[in-house]
Amino acid sequence: MAIDLSLILVMGVMYGVGVYLVLDRTMTRVMLGLLLLTNATNLLIFHAGGPAGLAPIFNKDIAAGDYSDPLPQALVLTSIVISFAVTALMLGLIYRAWVLSHGDEIKDDAEDRKVATKPSYDPEEDTPASTDSSEFDGDEQTREREFKIKEEKRKSSSLESQKTTARIAKDSSDIAGQKEHA
Repeated sequence: MAIDLSLILVMGVMYGVGVYLVLDRTMTRVMLGLLLLTNATNLLIFHAGGPAGLAPIFNKDIAAGDYSDPLPQALVLTSIVISFAVTALMLGLIYRAWVLSHGDEIKDDAEDRKVATKPSYDPEEDTPASTDSSEFDGDEQTREREFKIKEEKRKSSSLESQKTTARIAKDSSDIAGQKEHA
């Protein structure tokens, strides 16, 4: 029990220090904070995997409960690869910042100050959305009456389009007949 409690305490300290470092304005500390967060997460995954057991290699003589779960090991291995890639990216960003400005502190610019002083209320985003009526609002008789009206409009527009199509076909056949006589 003491080992589990000490491991949990170490994870908590690593998470706390990692979050503190990520919130700093220097990129080197942000990178160190990300490293601490990923290592604390790796410990958490290993701890969640349960107690250590035998290697997950199949043998007929060993009971299934005696094996250790290979999934946390695979997740931690994947996490290590991802944290390595993120660390490489952060090191590249830190180097570029050092070459350009001889420092790795992130400074405020005019746009940051403008955004910070902007009021939090935006009329376009913060106005309540208009409520549309649903086809399920009202009683059943009203819905049936509205449905019949829509169906009649659809049928009348369909008949009009059929008449228009027939008239166009007749006109085009008349024009074709006039061309043959000419």
